[in-house]
Amino acid sequence: MAEFMRPEARATLLRWREALIGGALSALGLYWALTGFGTLRWLGWAVLALGLTLLLTGLQRGRFRGQKGAPGMVQLDERQLSYFGPLTGGVIDLDEMRALDWEPSKPGHWVLTGADHNEVHIPNGAEGADQLFDAFSALPGLSAAKLIEIPRQTGKARIAVWRAPPRQLF
Repeated sequence: MAEFMRPEARATLLRWREALIGGALSALGLYWALTGFGTLRWLGWAVLALGLTLLLTGLQRGRFRGQKGAPGMVQLDERQLSYFGPLTGGVIDLDEMRALDWEPSKPGHWVLTGADHNEVHIPNGAEGADQLFDAFSALPGLSAAKLIEIPRQTGKARIAVWRAPPRQLF
């Protein structure tokens, strides 16, 4: 199938894959809900709800994903985020993360600061960077809407996205 499609078209379909599947499921569920009877009608409403949920999350993820082709690879394993790049890299525990910034330079990248003030720079288009949306969404007080809009920001100055709440002593 890769030979059949232009690389740009294939990349676009992959970027929006969850939203496309959610749209197809929603259409099927709506068709079953409106034309079916008995159990099929109820199943149609359930499939419609599942499809709409997948469509909405797919739209969020698609908007968050950057262009592919940036160097390096991202791995997320049990709240430990690793970035392996050609020149830099690092590992940071999301529970120990103190700050998240966006550096809009070319290519745009995320800057994660740990408790030891060590920084990990992750390009937005690195392989596996789509896992960052789920990891960053779990940070307390950080909304998905803000995560989606931040990579669209341009300029030269670093943008503070999230700061960890102060730790309680007791």
